Amino acid sequence: MVSANREMAVYCFDTLVSHYNKEQPPPPAFDEGEHPLFVTWKKVVNGGEPRLRGCIGTLEARCIVNGFKDYALTSALRDRRFPPIQAKELPTLQCTVSILTNYETAANYLDWEVGKHGIIIEFTDPNYNTRRNATYLPEVAAHEGWTVIEAIDSLIRKAGYNGPITESLRKQIHLTRYQSTLFTMQYSEYVDHVKETRGLNPTTNGVKP
Repeated sequence: MVSANREMAVYCFDTLVSHYNKEQPPPPAFDEGEHPLFVTWKKVVNGGEPRLRGCIGTLEARCIVNGFKDYALTSALRDRRFPPIQAKELPTLQCTVSILTNYETAANYLDWEVGKHGIIIEFTDPNYNTRRNATYLPEVAAHEGWTVIEAIDSLIRKAGYNGPITESLRKQIHLTRYQSTLFTMQYSEYVDHVKETRGLNPTTNGVKP
């Protein structure tokens, strides 16, 4: 099984830095494979709690080299919840790469464990008779301090449902649970890695961020 690792996070930083420089990133130092994956960017200011700046990925397996290249940029620049990350923010960034594994159909909406499983919910919006779905990665509910039901209710809202959340609505949820491996890297660690392995100092348009 492929696990998320340092080289995947390095490649995401390489991809973002290269985007600002309008050049192609260096080739990745990890092997190709096909897995569902996510890229998460957070911003750390003055040693405070990291704040989400973008998180996008795919629940379907895809080639991880192109996958990380695509989602490094999509999550940084096109997450509709946030303005695009600017080059000047690079020194404050941390990147988390996730490889998703062990997909299982749950018996019901309670059949998963906070801190262990990520969840995908699917249900029919009774107001519009439309299908809705959303996911939280395994670390989200634990980080927020949610119970199972609090996480489910939050995810129902994330899916775009604005009506009353009832027990009957929860019971009609089709829930898929999954696990993940992840690796988190700070920009300062990326800079140290590039200096050590390439003898270079990352720059954007010739200027160190």
